[in-house]
Amino acid sequence: MVRGLKRNRILSIVNSFLVDSPLPSNINYWYNGGSLLGLFMIIQILTGVFLAMFYTRDISLAFESVEYILRDVNKGWSIRYIHSNGASIIFIFLYLHIGRGLYYGSFSYPRVIVWSTGVVIFLLIMAVAFLGYVLPWGQMSYWAAQVITSMFESIPVLGGGIVEVLWGGYAVDKPTLTRFFSLHYLLPFIVVGLILVHLLALHQYGSGNRLGVNSNSDKIPFHTYFIVKDVWGFILAFLLMGVLVFYYRNLLGHPDNYIAANRNVTRLHIVREWYFLRFYAILRSVPDKVLGVVLMIGSIFILLLLSLINPSIININLSRLYRVTFWLFTGNLLILGGIGSLRVEYPWEWFGKVCTTIHFIVILVIFPISGYLDLLVAIS
Repeated sequence: MVRGLKRNRILSIVNSFLVDSPLPSNINYWYNGGSLLGLFMIIQILTGVFLAMFYTRDISLAFESVEYILRDVNKGWSIRYIHSNGASIIFIFLYLHIGRGLYYGSFSYPRVIVWSTGVVIFLLIMAVAFLGYVLPWGQMSYWAAQVITSMFESIPVLGGGIVEVLWGGYAVDKPTLTRFFSLHYLLPFIVVGLILVHLLALHQYGSGNRLGVNSNSDKIPFHTYFIVKDVWGFILAFLLMGVLVFYYRNLLGHPDNYIAANRNVTRLHIVREWYFLRFYAILRSVPDKVLGVVLMIGSIFILLLLSLINPSIININLSRLYRVTFWLFTGNLLILGGIGSLRVEYPWEWFGKVCTTIHFIVILVIFPISGYLDLLVAIS
C-alpha cells in the first residue's frame, strides 16, 4: 500500500513536470537550452564515471593513464572525446541559454529565484570544467592550474592559506591532483541537486516568454508540443557532438595538452579553454593583480544584480535601446574572448582594457537605464 502511494506520488511529479506542465504557447526553440543542458549533464556524469575507472590520480601516472584510455581501453577514445568535447558543448548551450535569458529579460520579477539559481549553477559548472581541465596533467593543464590557483594569493589575509589548502602543500603537486579529482567527481552531483532546485523554481514561478506579458490565459501542456521541439534540439546537438568526436575531436582543445606536464619548461603564453578566455582577458587587462581578480569574479557575480538594478515591469526586450545594448554586450564578449587567446602585448592589451570597461558599463549603467525607460513608458 505504502509502496503504491510512493510510486503514484513519483509518477504524479514526473507527470506534472514532463507531461502536463503548462508553458506559454509563444516560446520558441531558444527555450530548449535547459533540456539540452540537462541531457548533456547526464552524458558528462556517465562518461566521467567510466573514465574514473581507469584514471590514476598520481602526477607520475595521470598523463599515461589518459593515454592508456585513448589507446588501449576498448572504445575508450570515444568516451574520452565525448567527455572532453561534451564540456565545450555544455558551455555552448550554457552561453546561449544565458544569452536568451538576457535578451528576453528572464531575470525580471517574478523569476528572480530561477535566474539566481541559474547563475550559481553556471559558477559551479565553470569550477567543474576547470578542475577537469587539470586532470589530464598535460603541459597546458599544469601551468593553467599553477596560474589560476595562484590568483587566490591576492585575497587579503586568507589568500595564502586558501592556496595552501588547494595545493595541499607549497606547490602544485600530487596532493593538488588528488584534491582536484575528488572535487571534479563530487561537484557534478551538487550541480544536479541545484538543477532540481532550478526546475522547482521554474515550475513555481513559470517560464517567461518572448513578449514578457502574463501568459496564464494562453498556456499549453509540455507534452507533446514542446517535447517535439526538444527532440529536434537533441538531434541537432547529437549531430554537433558526432562531428566533433569523429572528425574534429581536438578542434576546441590545445595541442600542448598532449605533452606531459613538465614544471621545468615554463609556458610563455597560457591559453585557457575557449569558454574561459573572456574571463582571462578581464583578469589580465588590469595591471593590479587584486583588482584584476575582483573584476574577473565580479563579471560573473554581477549577473545576480540584474534582477535588483533593473526596475522594468515589462519585457525590456521590447525596447530598441535594450536590443542595441544587448548586441553590443554580446559582440564585446566575443572580442574579449579573442583577446584572451592572444599575447599580452600592444595593441591587444589596450583593447582588453577598453572591452573590460565597456562590459561593466553596459551591465551597471546601460541595462538599468533601459529598464527605467521601459518603466516610464509603461507608467505613462
